[in-house]
Amino acid sequence: MAVPWEKYFRLALQKKLSTKIQGQNVDHVPPPLLRLLEKRQELVDADQGLQAQKEVFQTMQASLKQRWEQLEQKEQELKGSFVRFEKFLQDAEARRSRALRRAAEERQLAGRREAEALRLRAQLEELQRERARLQRLLWRLEPCARLLGQVLEQLPEFQEVPELVARFDGLADTQAALRLTERQRLAELEEARARLRRLRDTWQDELLRQGQRRAQLLEQLEAARERTLHWESKCIQIQNTAAEKTLLLGHTRMAALNLFQLVCQHQRRPPALDIEDTEGQLEQVKLFILDLSAMLAGLHQAKPAVRAS
Repeated sequence: MAVPWEKYFRLALQKKLSTKIQGQNVDHVPPPLLRLLEKRQELVDADQGLQAQKEVFQTMQASLKQRWEQLEQKEQELKGSFVRFEKFLQDAEARRSRALRRAAEERQLAGRREAEALRLRAQLEELQRERARLQRLLWRLEPCARLLGQVLEQLPEFQEVPELVARFDGLADTQAALRLTERQRLAELEEARARLRRLRDTWQDELLRQGQRRAQLLEQLEAARERTLHWESKCIQIQNTAAEKTLLLGHTRMAALNLFQLVCQHQRRPPALDIEDTEGQLEQVKLFILDLSAMLAGLHQAKPAVRAS
């Protein structure tokens, strides 16, 4: 920061005065002036020190600013490097994942191939055992084949051994079916004979049970007839009672209607209820009787009071 001109001239004047005073004899200077000059000299020194510190601070600030700019540049470079390194890590991780996936797939493929090889080896061993079994069977059946060839030579209606074997198999199947049918028919015959014996043994008991059953049914029929007559008489009695109740209900409704009409005539108003509304008519009659009873009670209470007066 630049020093103001007034302050600059004051400092220059102070320097000159201090130089002149130093050149003169100090003994001729008054003590107050000497102290003032000392204070000014201290102010000048302090101002110079501050100016030097300010210049140093400005220099340090400029260097710090430059250093900060360098640090920001390095930070941007580090950020770019970090981004590139992160991308490199992601690419490396992707390559590693692909490699692991390929390795896992290859291991699975190798496992499947190994399992397939084991299965084929076991199948081959099974086929070899089957081949050995068939070879032994062939050796064992070779005399039979020669015998069939000789039989075929004696039977001109058959051209090949399979035809002869098929004919023999058909006959064997027919014989087995006939034997099975024979056994079934024999079993059915034995079952029919057993049923016949049971029927011969039990028909007397069955006849007795049926007679007892007929007697029980006749008794139940007689009891049912008696119950029917009883309930018919009960039904007739109920119908007669219902007719009486219906007649009584009609008389009651007619009496209620007459009372309601008398009440309406006494109150000098037309009937407001339906003829079939018996409950409403009885309610109106009840209200009229209650009002009339209250009125009579009031009159009875008023008579003693009049006599007493």
